[in-house]
Amino acid sequence: MNASKTHPALTEEHLQQDVARALAEDIGAGDISAALLPADQYVEARLIAREAAVLCGIPWWEETFRQLSPQVQTRWLHEEGDALQADAVVCTLRGPVRAVLTGERTAMNFLQTLSGTATLTRHWAGHLAGLPCRLLDTRKTLPGLRLAQKYAVTVGGGHNHRLGLYDAYLIKENHILAAGSIATVLQQARRLHPGRLLEIEVETLDELRQALEAGCDRVLLDNFSLEDLRQAVALRNQLAPAVTLEASGNLEGERLRQVAETGVDFISSGALTKHVRAVDFSLRLSD
Repeated sequence: MNASKTHPALTEEHLQQDVARALAEDIGAGDISAALLPADQYVEARLIAREAAVLCGIPWWEETFRQLSPQVQTRWLHEEGDALQADAVVCTLRGPVRAVLTGERTAMNFLQTLSGTATLTRHWAGHLAGLPCRLLDTRKTLPGLRLAQKYAVTVGGGHNHRLGLYDAYLIKENHILAAGSIATVLQQARRLHPGRLLEIEVETLDELRQALEAGCDRVLLDNFSLEDLRQAVALRNQLAPAVTLEASGNLEGERLRQVAETGVDFISSGALTKHVRAVDFSLRLSD
């Protein structure tokens, strides 16, 4: 699978760099354990999911073994985004024993991490089923894996917020304090980059009113109660119906749906990419 085809921001170059960096970190001057085995020995192996999960990370797995040896061939029994049952055989592979054993940890590190992100995202997105509200990630990602984790969020059924500090505005409390006022900072943002999404974070209904009157594209409602969210939606509908509303702050479980039912357009959470619990995979050589 070509990850760049399903996530335009993730290029083949990004994928190759992710893997090259991970392999260099693990192999260093050389895999001294794999060197104990004959260079011409071939093996077959099975990858097993030890728990239920959403499969994600196939492009990183394949790129890992491509960089080590094109002779390693993987046959996938499941596709990217599939729901795996515990003890499912995910794929089989065959190739030189040195390349298989050198690459297994790096390949599984990508797979377990990205599958963990996709699995959590799908679980959270399930709470929003049937509602127009969309689940967003944030910039709270693992260093060096920003695009990989954002790709995993989309595989899990979520959507991406801005990729970084360059492609959209998110004006927060400190920006407002430094600029002097909500109106001032929004005017400056429009002047510098008129084509960028302009979002501002607010903590009160009064700040929301200021943001709507100043002319933003989206407002992030930080830690609003359910009642305040309902009032925020009503105020938006009255003053600026085209502005979208995003809720954030300690949202999980049943509260996700309760928040979505207030009428907000988006729910964002750093937990999707920050609170990663790796999925348990195991690679076993065939007898």
